[in-house]
Amino acid sequence: MKLVTAIIFCSLILTVNSQRWFNFLREAGQGTRDMWRAYSDMREANFKNSDKYFHARGNYEAAQRGPGGVWASKVISDAREASQRVTDLFRYGNSGHGVEDSKADQFANEWGRSGKDPNYFRPAGLPDKY
Repeated sequence: MKLVTAIIFCSLILTVNSQRWFNFLREAGQGTRDMWRAYSDMREANFKNSDKYFHARGNYEAAQRGPGGVWASKVISDAREASQRVTDLFRYGNSGHGVEDSKADQFANEWGRSGKDPNYFRPAGLPDKY
């Protein structure tokens, strides 16, 4: 009887834990789509000085999904900035070119991820579609 009780108890714990993992992974997938949509919109808009807005918006929308979305937005944002630093290193050498822009991007990423309004970065004249 104790063995049966232990097995039932363990299966309940694993079910709850696996349910959390399923939710986390679902949120991460949804957050990844949010980030991709913001990136696609930024490319489509091709609007001067709008990149910070799209950074903040993508992170904001992903974070609204839950912990998985927050995780996905952080991983994607950090990877993007790291790849940009490598690209800048090869393009400009060790001049520090782009460091300020990278810091500003990360500020916009954090702004959105923390739940603050991404419209703070919205440039005047950006079409309402975005």
